Amino acid sequence: MRINIFSYLEESASRFSDKLALADDKTRISFSEWLAYANSIGTCISYKCGGCIRMPVLVFVDRKVEGPVGFMGVLASGNFYVPIDNRMPPSRIKLIADILKPVAAITVAAKDIKALEDIEFGGEIIDYTAAKEMKADVKRLVSLREQLIDLDPVYSIFTSGSTGIPKGVIISHRGMIDLAEWLAPTLGITYEDALGNQTPFYFDGSVKDICLCLKTGATIHIIGKKYFSFPKLLIDYLNNNKVTAILWATSAITLIGNSGILKERTLAYVRLVTFAGEAMPAKQLNEWMGYLPTARFFNLYGPTEITVDCTYYEVTHRFPDDSFIPIGKACRNMEVIVLNDRNEPVKGNECGELCVRGSGVAMGYFGNPEKTNEVFVQNPLNPYFKDIIYRTGDIVKYGSDGNLWFVSRKDFQIKHMGNRIELGEIEVAVNSLLGISNAACIYSHEDEKIVLFYNTEDGNKRDIINGISSLIPKYMFPNICIHLDRMPYNMNDKIDRLELKRIYEASKTE
Repeated sequence: MRINIFSYLEESASRFSDKLALADDKTRISFSEWLAYANSIGTCISYKCGGCIRMPVLVFVDRKVEGPVGFMGVLASGNFYVPIDNRMPPSRIKLIADILKPVAAITVAAKDIKALEDIEFGGEIIDYTAAKEMKADVKRLVSLREQLIDLDPVYSIFTSGSTGIPKGVIISHRGMIDLAEWLAPTLGITYEDALGNQTPFYFDGSVKDICLCLKTGATIHIIGKKYFSFPKLLIDYLNNNKVTAILWATSAITLIGNSGILKERTLAYVRLVTFAGEAMPAKQLNEWMGYLPTARFFNLYGPTEITVDCTYYEVTHRFPDDSFIPIGKACRNMEVIVLNDRNEPVKGNECGELCVRGSGVAMGYFGNPEKTNEVFVQNPLNPYFKDIIYRTGDIVKYGSDGNLWFVSRKDFQIKHMGNRIELGEIEVAVNSLLGISNAACIYSHEDEKIVLFYNTEDGNKRDIINGISSLIPKYMFPNICIHLDRMPYNMNDKIDRLELKRIYEASKTE
């Protein structure tokens, strides 16, 4: 029985010693080098922190190999890692550090050290470059890890909190191991694959790339952010590195689908495309499927609180442009339950809140029992023993084939002019229009108005209302339509709806 994620790296380093494991624009390291660096960094952490285990260690990350190498160094020491975006404002780093009280932080650049000095960081500051050259005490590290069980934390990723205070989701080794054991055979990933990593390492979507690499011996090519600003260079990058699989955020898939580059450039090696993070508009996915007819496409769904994914759907045919893609059925060793407002299982195509139970459910929010107890609750269908489910806040429904469809966020459901409306339905309709590249809605409770924001492929405004008049009822028509040159995204590659609210408020004063 596997207990610790670190054992995957040890096995891959044994099986594929000199094979390329990680590559960015400047650095390439093999599996044996990755293991050696991790053991050295782990030894440094252990000596400096007195051999503590199960404690949080910050790791400053960029789109470079230092991120995953640092993660494994933390795990080698018997502690758990916390990714920190190296462009994160010091005020947010301080909020995270105040919650966690980390024993150490791994820094890569001088600005990382400066950020820690600015917040008067109380833990040990470990320089990545120096630590990876330290002589490893493997015997010491093994003895520390032997004290761990699979329910101990492997990482914590912070999500935004409704009160402005970030919440640290705690994920166990068991959750990450189960993800790896399910993901590799389901997607058909082997040591022969090359993964094109798009998702930042401070976002939980990147955990899939890391899991697949560690378990199978596949290579991760870390794609620089600049490539997504120049799609031609991106396609060349993927081809030059013979990338076979991309596990990207929906926003990245949509961006490339809307760019028109797939008409000009062929993806010569890509055989697997997965997307996650937000609902995927069918129109943009149809573009990809048209140009990659032999590739496999998967919709992977799940919030950070359930170890990345809890449902999946393999897309084997095109869907109408005015629809989204199903989120499918439960992943292995996970169960999804859809509950109505009375905490009863929904019937037929009734909408309800998606709840999840299983090995992937997080252990809660670090140091925040109040918020933990709000959403990690006793299964209302089981009064007999402790059975914790996570309430996602996502509204879904079952299709006729038993697959789940995402409808909206719980907080995207509004009451407008006496009508109950899912803002997601409006977005689907607008996204299906010719020439529309992206759309998002917010609701102004103060003004009692539905506000639509949209982008177009040619940059020009469109007559939205006439376009959707045959698609949705009149009571769902947006009251205000705002054309944007570019849709704002947050650090998790999701549409930044707080920024959309600010844009709307600013537009009222113009």
